[in-house]
Amino acid sequence: MNRFLKLALPGIAVVLAATAMAPTANAQFFSNRQNSVVFVAPNGDILDYVPSGAGYTRDRRGNRVLVDRYGNIIATEARARGYYPPPPSREVYNNDPYYGDERYGDTRYSERGAVTGSIPRDAAIDRQPLDNQPYPQSDGDYASIEPDQQQPDMMQPKPPSEPVITLKNKSKSEIVALQVFLDRAGISPGAIDGHMGSNVTKAIYAYQEMTGETLDPNNTDAILEQLRMSGGLPLVSYTITPADAAGPYVAQIPEDYAHKAALSSLGYTSTTEMLAERFHMDEGFLKEINPGVDFTVPGTIVKVVNPGEVKSGSVARIIADKGKKQVFAYDASGGLVAAYPASIGSTDTPSPSGTVTVERVAFNPGYTYNPKINFQQGANDKILNIPPGPNGPVGTVWMALSKPTYGIHGTPEPSKIGRTQSHGCIRLTNWDATELAKMVKPGVTVEFVD
Repeated sequence: MNRFLKLALPGIAVVLAATAMAPTANAQFFSNRQNSVVFVAPNGDILDYVPSGAGYTRDRRGNRVLVDRYGNIIATEARARGYYPPPPSREVYNNDPYYGDERYGDTRYSERGAVTGSIPRDAAIDRQPLDNQPYPQSDGDYASIEPDQQQPDMMQPKPPSEPVITLKNKSKSEIVALQVFLDRAGISPGAIDGHMGSNVTKAIYAYQEMTGETLDPNNTDAILEQLRMSGGLPLVSYTITPADAAGPYVAQIPEDYAHKAALSSLGYTSTTEMLAERFHMDEGFLKEINPGVDFTVPGTIVKVVNPGEVKSGSVARIIADKGKKQVFAYDASGGLVAAYPASIGSTDTPSPSGTVTVERVAFNPGYTYNPKINFQQGANDKILNIPPGPNGPVGTVWMALSKPTYGIHGTPEPSKIGRTQSHGCIRLTNWDATELAKMVKPGVTVEFVD
């Protein structure tokens, strides 16, 4: 009998009740000066002067930021209380068995990881762990492709390739558990949001291809037991650090490519956007499970998804399934290593057919806009070098294919992956693209199938 049909874990009401709570930092002040605000520079220092020529504006969350004449953020306003000794901590989830022995859950994500720069065309890929990476400026490797085209799935309805999976009265918390389980197995459900959609359905069938086992998505007790044995509960508590709050963040991402090119980086625009990508979440869902929380205050405790360890291995062959809108990565023996939802091609700009190869891999690439070979964007008629960053046109990774201008890359809009179409390329979430890129090398074949 399948292990998912055998396992049972009583007490699911406990974890569901726990996920409905929203921990926040203790708001007690220790002195009057902590009621004031400070401006925090990108390196974490408190700014004690206003540079000449600087001005004030606000980011999309309404926080006041100090910017230079090019729109680059010099410092971000933060509450001073976050930069003084923290108040005594509250006992949160201390007696809840679903949140483990640590008072504030899994601490693996409490520190930011090392910086990963761009990779020159002739350099080997350094397969470092995919951790909490900020995205520095590229060292010169620029992608040159046509832009992604946002077209809803409803424009081209197709019958599902597998039977539709129906969940029986499952709550959002239970669906999150299912999504996290699949994500840890290396079968990405896309941005985790607590909704049962096509990306989750595709992931369930891919999991069955990988393991040869039938996964019952309605057996939440068994799924929770498997999560307990593979990294812990689907949601954990996380404490926002001063570095998280300080950024640096971009006040806003302009639409015009000439304005994009004038920026030094196309980084994150807010703490919530950064944290959502770090923990494989939809940004709206992150805010939903933390109602009323101010993510800009260091020391604030929030609930986040616990995605587990990064998938590792060596990929020898990639299949880009246009019909399923899914990418499958196989090892040399033909075993499925990982699967990812993807946006692949459209009717007017279809993806290639047949087999191509990966030519090079670049992390944190810039983007070269060339109106002669790409498209006409606004009134721009010159070549523009658009800086790198997670909000860049190709996200955090560019895997160039042997067919010119085509590649596998990330995206600034992870929640649209698998639900929209691209301009011929293969578009993944930034975290999925980064994970895949660290398992491939030049020469890996990519087969496009219908």
